[in-house]
Amino acid sequence: MTVLEARGVHKRYGGLAALADVDLTVEKGQFVAVIGPNGAGKSTLLNVLTGLAMPDQGHVVLDGNDITRMATNRRIRARLGRTFQHGRVFARLTVLENVMTGAAIRGDLSEAGLREVAMEVITQTGLADEAHKAIGSLSYGRRRMVELARALACRPNVLLLDEPAAGLNSGEVDQLVDRLTQLRASHGLAIVLIEHNMGMVMRLAERIFVLNFGCKIAEGTPAEIRANPAVLSAYLGEGYVHADV
Repeated sequence: MTVLEARGVHKRYGGLAALADVDLTVEKGQFVAVIGPNGAGKSTLLNVLTGLAMPDQGHVVLDGNDITRMATNRRIRARLGRTFQHGRVFARLTVLENVMTGAAIRGDLSEAGLREVAMEVITQTGLADEAHKAIGSLSYGRRRMVELARALACRPNVLLLDEPAAGLNSGEVDQLVDRLTQLRASHGLAIVLIEHNMGMVMRLAERIFVLNFGCKIAEGTPAEIRANPAVLSAYLGEGYVHADV
């Protein structure tokens, strides 16, 4: 069952084609990765999917409904969640208060309900011991986990992650991989991941879409992408096919 689609999406900024006739299909419970060099259009694609940027052409479809012109807050209520490449948290608030802001977007919960949902997600993401700590007291890796918890608090069916491993050390990446695997299994989430950490991508993704200069140049399984000459030339490098990932 298809839960999220981009159909023939074009997006220009002045004379620059950030996206050109891009298609993306995500099935229920599927783990999809979008990869490519810097400037390939990956974050622009997520912005189009979440309503932060409107496509010049094409459509975005969520659960069979065309949401191309739908406001971002309405997409979140329709169960489309997202984290950002650069951390966006409220430094003066506690972990609990930050995650409550994610639950509040739903617009259907009392304060007690917000706390209940937030604490449930905080526990699931391994943050229970830090629930009442100020964000500013946490390590960078833990703040990134708070972002994930906040996105989950709106109860998404589809979760979009923009470089969640950026700035994390190898141990933190391993913890993130384990956490995403658990969350996907327990919530039945479809996850779309933008990431430059190819070890993480190859461990998690069932299907990979490759962008270059705003165009989709390949899609397939991890094995197919590792062996694709166009992808090796544009992004991975000729020696990557022999790399231990």
